[in-house]
Amino acid sequence: MTPRFATDVVTFYHPDFWGLDSAEALRDWARDHPRPFWERVMDALVEAGITGLELTFAPGDIDSALRAFGSAASFRRELAARGLSVVSAFIAGSDAPDWRQGGNLPAIVADAERRAAFLAEAGAELLVAGLPMRTTYGTRPPFFVDAAYMTRMADIAHVVGEAVSPYGVKLAFHTESHSTLWYERDIDLFMALTDPRHVWLCPDSCHITLGGGDPVAVARRHAQRIALAHWKDAVKPIDVHLTIDDTVFARQQPYMTELGTGIVDWRAWAEAMSRTPGAGIALIELDEAADPVAALRTGKAVVDEARTWPAVGDHAAAHRKDQA
Repeated sequence: MTPRFATDVVTFYHPDFWGLDSAEALRDWARDHPRPFWERVMDALVEAGITGLELTFAPGDIDSALRAFGSAASFRRELAARGLSVVSAFIAGSDAPDWRQGGNLPAIVADAERRAAFLAEAGAELLVAGLPMRTTYGTRPPFFVDAAYMTRMADIAHVVGEAVSPYGVKLAFHTESHSTLWYERDIDLFMALTDPRHVWLCPDSCHITLGGGDPVAVARRHAQRIALAHWKDAVKPIDVHLTIDDTVFARQQPYMTELGTGIVDWRAWAEAMSRTPGAGIALIELDEAADPVAALRTGKAVVDEARTWPAVGDHAAAHRKDQA
């Protein structure tokens, strides 16, 4: 299957792309000019040959799209007029209820249902979530990602996954660096504790690599539950204990790189992705690219090349064919 290409709106968050001098300036401008923001994002997607979009935190979030176009249906029409569509939305932003707090399950469910209703009207079928962040190593008292903790997360995931299903939306979990769904062991434990009918996986090849894991091995083990994946490259695993606060995402950036310039095995990743329910979409993720059109085109070329190489296990057959 030849996948269609998608990307996360965060790809367009570099201030240089907008002729601004800071991320704060971009957020302020996009807040005050939501429609011009989205129109330029759409134009860039068309120019790059990308047809799918994942919404995320502001300024490229659900609320911004509603301010710009008035409704999910209107947003859908604007996208469709350019050959574009929404693929997914990430539960993100300061208004998203904290899963670690006790007693706020009704708020968590209501938030997920609101997002799912938007997605259904916008023509999308995937709501992507993350688990809460870890605490900085050495913090006292220590916070352990143990069976009891993960069982609580699984219980919440089941309720949320069931709540969004009437909208025709699947709930998939992203493997974010420094979160409680980062290491291979975290992913295996959470998948083991959750019902495949209600909880799906959105592995990120970069973030799993940053945690010292093997994203291809993860993809192969959980292939039947991968509804979507983020295709993203990494320079090397994070080999220090970063402080986990509001700045941790910025301090992760030096470990990330454009597709094809890092250490992810794209041939093996592409082969693993071809065996998943999410095989129809290759979501290229490029955090804050100064030239997003060029970076997305490069990413597409890497994906296309990876998909044309012999599948894992077919090397001997390919060699015999070349020698014939």
